[in-house]
Amino acid sequence: MTAQRTRNIVPAGEARIEVIAEGDGPLLVLLPSSSRDSEDFDAIAATFAAAGLRVLRPQPRGMGASVGPMERLTLHDFAADVAAVIEAERSGQAIVLGHAFGQWIARTLAADRPDLVRGVVLAAAAAKNAPPELREHLARCIDTDLPDDVRLAALRVAFFAPGHDPSHDWLTGWHKAAGAAQRAASAATPQAEWWTAGSAPVLDVQAEHDPWRPRDTVHQMRNDMGADRVTVVVIPDASHALIPEQPARLIQAVLDWIRGLSNPG
Repeated sequence: MTAQRTRNIVPAGEARIEVIAEGDGPLLVLLPSSSRDSEDFDAIAATFAAAGLRVLRPQPRGMGASVGPMERLTLHDFAADVAAVIEAERSGQAIVLGHAFGQWIARTLAADRPDLVRGVVLAAAAAKNAPPELREHLARCIDTDLPDDVRLAALRVAFFAPGHDPSHDWLTGWHKAAGAAQRAASAATPQAEWWTAGSAPVLDVQAEHDPWRPRDTVHQMRNDMGADRVTVVVIPDASHALIPEQPARLIQAVLDWIRGLSNPG
């Protein structure tokens, strides 16, 4: 039976955060990529819920029905929105999965509120110093005023592995103004404040062809956070988009890791 999917609004200081929720069980929070909303997780959220998890998808400020101040923000503000969502559930700690930009928020939350975070999943995390030209391609992806062929070319460079089609879902679903606020918040937050995700266990799910994560950085998170904390999984035939490319492999990696947290050794 399919778990019922609900939407509700959670107060978070001056913000009001829309939360898409489904399933029952331990908490799993899904945080989307830069300039994109939590609708990207529709299919995998249903599968995670069917596997026995309570799946929460906070819509970032400026997306869906989420509202709040959009200027002079830091990553800590976005993390506080997620903290309010977890607290409102009154169900203890959560596994927090962030995709691309979303894992920056996940790591900030783990650093700021370790009491709320059981573990962090980095889905397609960029390297500490990603190639700067990729940001130009990202800007073209977001700019819906550009011709589709220009944006598709940028998506193929920045997000999708060879042979994968970005036209189905990823030409739409972009939030230009909200994304600008996210980028400003990132620039206003020193990397050292969130990079190591506090002391939470970490699953680093990398995509084999991700240009934001060159293969010579495969062990970067383990080196920076400690090999005892970080589990590395590399998903073949995928790039930075990861989720629409290899959803089943991502889901399996996450479920296996969560079971390992529950049954250490």
